[in-house]
Amino acid sequence: MEEEYIRVINITVIGVISWGLIFILVRRIFSNYSFDFSTRIVSTLHATVAVVLATLTIQDWSCPVYPIASTSSLQQMETIAFSLSYMIYDLICSHFDQVLSIDNAVHHSVCILGFVAGLCYRKCASEMVAAIWITEISSPFLHLREILKEIGYRDTDLNLAADVCFATIFSLARIVGGPYLVYVTITADNPFLIKAMALGLQLVSAFWFYKILKMMRYKIVKRSMLNTKSD
Repeated sequence: MEEEYIRVINITVIGVISWGLIFILVRRIFSNYSFDFSTRIVSTLHATVAVVLATLTIQDWSCPVYPIASTSSLQQMETIAFSLSYMIYDLICSHFDQVLSIDNAVHHSVCILGFVAGLCYRKCASEMVAAIWITEISSPFLHLREILKEIGYRDTDLNLAADVCFATIFSLARIVGGPYLVYVTITADNPFLIKAMALGLQLVSAFWFYKILKMMRYKIVKRSMLNTKSD
């Protein structure tokens, strides 16, 4: 067990350093673009790999959140450590940006606390890996929206398509799948801290869902006005 914890710590520490180096490399390659542009490239990379890793840990596709409240496997702990390293890096990196997003900082803090608690208890990894899958599956489309704007595709059909894809996937994952996962986590024999983190993450998701609804309403109204003027 001690060797497993050492491996998890190594993955986390090396991961934080690696994400920082990747960001520096991306920043150099895309030096003509904003700081936010580079962070979104790195975040998209993490989201893609995290979803793949989370998918590979599923033991029973008929019930992806199985086994519930069980002892974490090494593969699950490695997946959690991978995302933990990214969350730590991104929380640090966000302090170097000109604008600090409070809701994003809260989200990252909740995730970090949850990951650390899960690794320390070495329990409920199935639920936590499922949470990684649910929270990261929409991230590439979230970042694609902003990347398209910065490279000159603002207010285009392509940008609108990215908005719709993001809103749809986010809603299905976090507002449909999220509450189910929270229910499973809370009703199972999990530590109180894990249950609190699950509920906190869902509250953050609900807040973001509210903002997404406002964003989509604005986008649709704006597009309708543009179409009316062009006619």
